[in-house]
Amino acid sequence: MQKCSIIALFTTALLGSAATIEAHAADANANDSLVPIDNPLVLQRADPMLVRHKDTGCYTFIGTSPKFHQIELRQACRLNDLKLAKPKVIWQKKKNGPMSANIWAPELHEVDGDWYIYFAAGEADTPFSIRMYALKNTHDDPMQGKWEEVGKIDSGWDSFALDGTTFEHNGKRYYVWAQQDKEKTYNSALWIARMTSPTTLELPATLLTEPKLDWEVRGYKVNEGAAFIEGDDKVFLTYSASATDHRYAMGLLWADADADLLDPDSWHKKEEPVFKSAPSLGRFGPGHNSFVKASDGETDLLIYHSRDYKELQGSPLTDPNRHTRARILQWDAEGFPVFNPSVAD
Repeated sequence: MQKCSIIALFTTALLGSAATIEAHAADANANDSLVPIDNPLVLQRADPMLVRHKDTGCYTFIGTSPKFHQIELRQACRLNDLKLAKPKVIWQKKKNGPMSANIWAPELHEVDGDWYIYFAAGEADTPFSIRMYALKNTHDDPMQGKWEEVGKIDSGWDSFALDGTTFEHNGKRYYVWAQQDKEKTYNSALWIARMTSPTTLELPATLLTEPKLDWEVRGYKVNEGAAFIEGDDKVFLTYSASATDHRYAMGLLWADADADLLDPDSWHKKEEPVFKSAPSLGRFGPGHNSFVKASDGETDLLIYHSRDYKELQGSPLTDPNRHTRARILQWDAEGFPVFNPSVAD
């Protein structure tokens, strides 16, 4: 993993001396026990993603800004310090044309030694003409260096498209995203393709899942927000479905680790959501998750957003209170992730 700049982790007002910062980084690497998570991790940040830097044990956070107008990063060596870390704006929307409205769901990935941010954006005149784009930074630390626009991600047809993510498996790199079908019979389905470069897809794409189950079509017909995690002998993709209010919930796809991931028959789909609202726990509309290792470098964490109330303040898009949360992800004897939706974080 590329080196995470320690100096950028906190402001001196927060932690004091450079020696203190280095001590916190050392603690992150050497921690043998897990510190209780102070949820929410970050306020008013939906579609959250964390990258853990293996050399320091520190984290870089990215998520959707509540005003949908910019992309920012923040770093901390401890999860519970993310809410205090100073954000750095690394890119802002254009005044008009492509990438000038609805800057949604940015994801940070290291690909071929460089940093990429994949995100979705519309146009000021047609804000829901959402398409997928990428930024690139060649610096070792994503908080440093220069972020450059490297173009639109071409999926093979032109329609509402968002939530691009990438992963490497068995020496091959894949891209998974949500897009409206050509016949416009639903809002979005999930698609997968091999990547021939960090910004180019090998087409045509493979359809992974369409919103057909009852819990996937409440309010809107949606499959979106995929996140990859690898088990012992299987690979998994979580995804989110339905409107982004209290009906939002998470589903699960899986395939054998040695299967052809571009063959739709390799993938299986759970009929019921694996993570959903729990009013008794103050959890409403959980979704658009990612995965990251905890401070011990071994324990898997589920990173997701949710609200702590049902009745929206406005609409799902104008209510900013989707907060980033984290919880330990467990595994069962058959090698499947266990989400425990009835248990508090």
